[in-house]
Amino acid sequence: MNFKEGEVLYFNKPLQWTSFTLVARVRFHLSRKLKMKKLKVGHAGTLDPLATGVMIICTGKATKRIEEFQYQTKEYIATIQLGATTASFDLEKEIDATYPTEHITKEMVKEVLDRFIGEIQQVPPAFSACKVDGTRAYDLARKGKEVELKPKTLVIDEIELLECNLPEIKIRVVCSKGTYIRALARDIGEALKSGAHLIGLIRTRVGDVTLAHCLSPDNFPEWLDHQSIEEEN
Repeated sequence: MNFKEGEVLYFNKPLQWTSFTLVARVRFHLSRKLKMKKLKVGHAGTLDPLATGVMIICTGKATKRIEEFQYQTKEYIATIQLGATTASFDLEKEIDATYPTEHITKEMVKEVLDRFIGEIQQVPPAFSACKVDGTRAYDLARKGKEVELKPKTLVIDEIELLECNLPEIKIRVVCSKGTYIRALARDIGEALKSGAHLIGLIRTRVGDVTLAHCLSPDNFPEWLDHQSIEEEN
């Protein structure tokens, strides 16, 4: 393997880790193994700290392929709590409002989910990496400032209801780049004339890369020791 010329690695990002934490950990182990002070390492698509799953990491000249991977279709398994909302649309923030759920049925959930298949408009969460006048939206939101983001066009290829234990549902979503599953949870709650927030998220696939292809960051140093690494001239 030649990490300076460029390699593409697949990881299962742990819960509570930021995407940057995973990149920094990979860079640290590679730099130590290769005895290099500087090595380009980047990821091809952010995952929230409260999400786990497939993260593609590129090294060296392969970082030029990051955009290619970002545009690939992604698949998620999302667990959504109906009847309550949070400012971040997930568990990062406390519940800020509750809503009735007694009127919601499994049939109603299925009918609402079908409405989101195809090209849709989605307003990103205020707690997101989207930029507002050059500043990350989450930086503004965490300071208590009002954040106004414009709707974005994206595509939902598939939505499947996996479990329906009302007021909790589990869904599988196949979607395009730029889809915020937290925002999808918010919109599903509103469509059900209630509220909702995300309580669990796993990215199970990016393009053809599934969790079965992924390394655990904990096993990465040992995995690295077993690789045949080309020496730089």
